[in-house]
Amino acid sequence: MDIIWAPWRMKYIKSNNEKNRKKECVFCEKLSNKKDDKKNYILFRNKFVCVIMNIYPYNNGHLMVVVNRHVRDFTGLTQEEIYQLGNMIKLSLKIIKKVMKPNGFNIGINIGYAGGAGVVNHLHVHIVPRWIGDSNFMPVIGKTKVICELLDDTYSKLRKEFLNININNGVSD
Repeated sequence: MDIIWAPWRMKYIKSNNEKNRKKECVFCEKLSNKKDDKKNYILFRNKFVCVIMNIYPYNNGHLMVVVNRHVRDFTGLTQEEIYQLGNMIKLSLKIIKKVMKPNGFNIGINIGYAGGAGVVNHLHVHIVPRWIGDSNFMPVIGKTKVICELLDDTYSKLRKEFLNININNGVSD
């Protein structure tokens, strides 16, 4: 049997232990720290939404568009939040296409624990770039996903493009 070392996953495993779970919402915690977006893998912010990298990605470039306000599901959003969420999904797709050149995407919202949400009480949309051949025997047989690029490297590439959003796309702050 081959062994793939993924020591960064230990943080995730430990965070799932009930006694180690934080009471505060992980998104609210990260969004409140406006001084260290790089550390928190936040690619973009405006008044209504932000784009953050998933630090436990399904694939390289796995992003989440997060509503800034702590709201549980889509029905609690304002019209402006809905617009900004949709607009930021669209712009995120354009940027990922330009930088990473995927063959497709999975885009989804998991609402509630039964709906598969890892962060149950804070609405977010997953954007997962997909490439032909990115799924193989590893997840099925080995129950292991191989991520082929460091998060910091992906962050640097994407951040450069997200910094141009306000100038080039007229996204309101």
